[in-house]
Amino acid sequence: AVKVRIPTPLRPMTGGQAEVEAAGETVLELLRELDRRYPGLAGRIFVEAVANDEDIRFLQGIDTPLRDGDEVSIIPAIAGGAR
Repeated sequence: AVKVRIPTPLRPMTGGQAEVEAAGETVLELLRELDRRYPGLAGRIFVEAVANDEDIRFLQGIDTPLRDGDEVSIIPAIAGGAR
């Protein structure tokens, strides 16, 4: 399983859990599994994640492969800003 760190704004969707475990051979499969277990979670995630301290944008994006024991931190989608 892959350890997934859940950011504070998304924890209500995971029952308050700061970390969950999920399976997936790629980041995309992992996100699909998380969304299956926690409906609507994937839609609240900006497709940016860090796998083992590496930004997936500089790896293979959502097709970045994962192995058992890997750690993924997800970043919540946030909109807005100052004008």
